Amino acid sequence: MSDSNSYVCAISQRLDLFLAEQMGQTRSQIAQLIKQDCIFIDGKKETRPGAKLKQDQEVSVVFPDAKNAPALEVDFAIEVLYEDEDVLVINKPSGVTVHPAPSVKEATLVDWLKHKGVRLSTISGEERHGIVHRLDKGTSGAMVIAKNNEAHEFLSLQLQDKTMGRYYIAAITPPLKEEETVIEKSIGRSTHNRLKMACVQDNHGKSAKTVFRSLALSEDEKSQLVACKLFTGRTHQIRVHLESINRHIIGDHIYALSPKAEKSERILLHAYMIYFIHPLTREKLFFTAKLDDVMQKSLENKFTMETTHEIMDSDRILRSFSAAL
Repeated sequence: MSDSNSYVCAISQRLDLFLAEQMGQTRSQIAQLIKQDCIFIDGKKETRPGAKLKQDQEVSVVFPDAKNAPALEVDFAIEVLYEDEDVLVINKPSGVTVHPAPSVKEATLVDWLKHKGVRLSTISGEERHGIVHRLDKGTSGAMVIAKNNEAHEFLSLQLQDKTMGRYYIAAITPPLKEEETVIEKSIGRSTHNRLKMACVQDNHGKSAKTVFRSLALSEDEKSQLVACKLFTGRTHQIRVHLESINRHIIGDHIYALSPKAEKSERILLHAYMIYFIHPLTREKLFFTAKLDDVMQKSLENKFTMETTHEIMDSDRILRSFSAAL
């Protein structure tokens, strides 16, 4: 049997706007649920995202059942940092795509989850089971997966109200001038390259804020290890904000200024820490995902790692950002 949730409208407004706010989802995700005949107003199926709700009307969402699409053969392993009946926290490897798409031919994180037998939420539609937030294919690190619709909804709302947070580690070039750099610029699709995002005027993009903290200079002082705190979750946000100040992440061949000048097996960007409030216990949880061998070795070649290990202590990084939170 499918799961369902109900909401009562307090003021007159559009259906898609109301549900997006209540469920912590985008309007396009709400439109997909409407398209799949999952939305009912006072018990009557509604097919229009722009339907006008009246005060005190009840909106019911009947989530679609997960379809048993065959999973592709998985040839990679994923470290599990935490798991219970509601959530799964993992350390995603670099090179693994999060969810299937027509252009993706290899096994994805969703395929791994299917092989693992994880019961996944369907709140975002068939192709995005349980994926509350995503990491780019080349980016490694901590991710939280929702294992049911209630957990997914609760975690999605935390992304909106900032009670869920993420800290990244990156090796960039050239170094930043200040110990702390705050970039608050809207992000939208690049008009010059459809593969890229770009900083745009506020009315042409979505608001985005990133804070960068200097951790260490490389031995040749040409690159820098930084910690990055995301206050929003826009596509390519860290990379776009760095490009806007003429910096880039080593190994990034999309936003790099001169990619041929560098040799790196992967982009040196890692989701180092994640924190969120557990959907059932309401306890605030923190998780740290260790670097993979490739990124670890790349950093060892550039930085004095005895010092860097101390600098990358998770508690120390959290304290360094306390003034910006």
